[in-house]
Amino acid sequence: MSDWITFENATYLVEQAFLVADDNTAALLEKTSIDVYTGRDGKKHLKGSGLVQNMLLVELLEENDDLDLILDLGENFKYLMKTPRIIGGKVFSPNTKSFIQFDPIAPWSEISESEFTKLKNEFKLL
Repeated sequence: MSDWITFENATYLVEQAFLVADDNTAALLEKTSIDVYTGRDGKKHLKGSGLVQNMLLVELLEENDDLDLILDLGENFKYLMKTPRIIGGKVFSPNTKSFIQFDPIAPWSEISESEFTKLKNEFKLL
C-alpha cells in the first residue's frame, strides 16, 4: 500500500484539515501534521494527528458512522483520505480540545485546487 506515498520521510505541517461526514457536516482540525516514515517492512507508511474540539467530533459521529479527512498541505498538495482510522481519547468536556491520530486504510486521492475549494464551500462547518 506504500507506492501511493510520494513524499520523503519527514513530518509535514498541514495548512488546513477537515473531518467531513457524508452529509457534508465538517469539523476543523487544528495543528495538523502528517508523518511519512519507512516501516520495518521497508515500505513507506503515513500517519497523522490534529487537534479537534471534542464535542464537535462527538456531534459528527452522532449522525454519521464514517468520516473522511480532507488535507491541504499547501500549494497544489491537496488530498482526500476516505474513512481513515481515527483514534482519540474519551474526554467529553464541552470546551476541551484534544489530539486525534489518524492513518489511512486505503490510499488517499489527490484533489485539485478547484475541487478542494468546491468541497470546502459545500461544508456545513460546526
